[in-house]
Amino acid sequence: MSENVVSLHKSPEPPDQDASVTTLTVVTDPAPAKPVPLWVRSGRAVRTAVTHQTTKAAGRAVVRHGLYTVNGGRIVARRTWDGRTGSRYERYMRAAEAAGNMELAAEWEERLQRFREARHRRRMDLLHSPLDAAKGVGVGVGMGVAGLVALGVVMAINNHDVTDVITPLKATIDFIATLIRIVQIVWPTALILGSLFALLAVWTVGSKQQAAPQWALPANVRSGEGEPITPSIVVKALRDLGVPALRNAIKEMGDAGASMLGPIRIAGCGVEVDVTLPSGVATNEVQSKRRKLAENLTRHEHEVFITIPQAARTVRLWVADSGALDEPIGPSPLVTDETMTADYTKGKAPWGQDLRGDAARLSLYQRHLLITGLSNQGKTVALRSLALWLALDKSVQFLIGDLKGAGDWNMFMGLATTLIQGPTDEHVIQVTEMVEGAVDEMNRRLMSPPGTVFPPLIVLVDEAQVAFMCPAKDDEKRPYGGSRANSRYFMAVRKIHNQGRAVNVLMWQGTQDPTNENLPKLVREGAHTRASLALGTESQARMALGDKAVDGGAAPNLLRPGLDQGTLVLASSGIDIPAGQSSITVRTHYIDDDAAEAITNRAKALRDGVATLTVIERGEDRDPLADIANVVGDAPRVRTKDVLTRLAALNEDAYGSWSFINLKRVLDDAAPDGPDIAYKSDGVMVVSRDRLLRALANREDDGSASAS
Repeated sequence: MSENVVSLHKSPEPPDQDASVTTLTVVTDPAPAKPVPLWVRSGRAVRTAVTHQTTKAAGRAVVRHGLYTVNGGRIVARRTWDGRTGSRYERYMRAAEAAGNMELAAEWEERLQRFREARHRRRMDLLHSPLDAAKGVGVGVGMGVAGLVALGVVMAINNHDVTDVITPLKATIDFIATLIRIVQIVWPTALILGSLFALLAVWTVGSKQQAAPQWALPANVRSGEGEPITPSIVVKALRDLGVPALRNAIKEMGDAGASMLGPIRIAGCGVEVDVTLPSGVATNEVQSKRRKLAENLTRHEHEVFITIPQAARTVRLWVADSGALDEPIGPSPLVTDETMTADYTKGKAPWGQDLRGDAARLSLYQRHLLITGLSNQGKTVALRSLALWLALDKSVQFLIGDLKGAGDWNMFMGLATTLIQGPTDEHVIQVTEMVEGAVDEMNRRLMSPPGTVFPPLIVLVDEAQVAFMCPAKDDEKRPYGGSRANSRYFMAVRKIHNQGRAVNVLMWQGTQDPTNENLPKLVREGAHTRASLALGTESQARMALGDKAVDGGAAPNLLRPGLDQGTLVLASSGIDIPAGQSSITVRTHYIDDDAAEAITNRAKALRDGVATLTVIERGEDRDPLADIANVVGDAPRVRTKDVLTRLAALNEDAYGSWSFINLKRVLDDAAPDGPDIAYKSDGVMVVSRDRLLRALANREDDGSASAS
């Protein structure tokens, strides 16, 4: 076994060439670091201690509570001064003058004059009060001494001791001396306690007013989280809004700027206050600075709404509690109340909640409807919620065209007379013919005798912008889309807008991202109820709701896309809107597909059964008996009037001119020997499904026998 020898000393012998040499490298430690001076370490320790969060919090607390006491004393002194002088009246008078209310200024001047006269009388009375007080004290002392002496005389007579005459007087003197000794003992402690209570009182006043610099206030107050809306905060927010006339007027008002404000009322998940602006300040100057006003109120922009009430030169502010608008509003009554039914004529659809937390209920009676907004903001769900409620009225009929074709309206299969779903030009053509069929039905109703009551017919087109933008043309070169006088969809909608409501034929449309091309002016202005979800620009907001609503404070373009889904701004006479306002903001209930399916199942149970047409056929060769069976569907019997309507919707060219005579001829020919397929039930002519199917089966059997 070989062994390597390591020598730590230099060998005098030269190394052998063949010998193996092992070299040891000794690494020496670096030079030790110089010690840090004491003053440097002390400085670092002091800096760490001073900059520590605990030290900062303690320092802010000391400054905050100290200034609460100092500024609280200043506030108490100012209030005392206001109570003893006429400065309060002068301040209110300047505020009224700054606001341009000279009548109110004259009233405050009169009150100031009365205060000065009363104060002068009190001061004149003080000139005579020392003499009167001296006289009163002298008389009181004399009567007291006389009473004590009289009491002593009585005691002396009773005790037969003349010294008892001064006994009551001596006892009184001893009692007074005892009180003086008690006061001498208690006075130092009372003085200390009184001072402490006085400091506590002024500290309480300062803390309630948060009379300290912003940096010294608690963290939740500095961030504005949970900060309540008070008159001083509103006035300060208006003062710092950047409107020179408003800022100068508030400065002239001094502390009386709150005179601009009405009472601050709790309104749902926020508060509401009316602000009467000073002379020279227009309401639109405040409206245009909504974001800055919201930030001055320590709120986000979407948490402050500015509307214009009836009062002149007044804006109404609604300020939400922090984060309240991000909370859901709960399920729809349509989902929670399985016994709910609808009444088209007198009822109102439970659509959601307004900003005050009240239920938002919309009347749909004889009102055309338009809902618009950016994509994926809840437009279809909001529109479908109204249709779901109205479906619970069994007298209502639906013609539905969904030009998105994503299945959002599948649950209306078996409920709607016609349901077209798809985004292609062919679907637009079918939807156009569906709307034109509704126009023919409207014209038929208009020709009926006066006083005839017609069931409601809702013509609903979702994603209507696809129809307006469709480039397809018919055989006569008439375009289906567009907004010209020969545009088929446009003219059909216009005709229903013009005369449909008189005979309960109503047009409902949902469209997204409105422009003059995909939502023509005449169509959008023909809707009685106009609602908008989040939009991109103010010009789009004006297209959706109209100039009056936007000028009155409606601002769907300020809603947050993606965050305010289901929140819409509504202009309609069918909903209760606060007096003086032209629009209302509604947070709609969300009804998902499963819940919508359950609601439509309840609606179908109320009806006899509806055969839904999914394609409007336009062929030349027709089989009338088969078409009649198609439109009757699964219902055991259907009124002949409804059969004629459905046949016309199925093929206008073939059945649009049919009357009861044509229908009866076909049915009589199909069952010459059997019972009548059309017969009277409860005074109404109906078509029997069983007899109709039996006639079809007999016809097929006859055909088979002939062939054999």
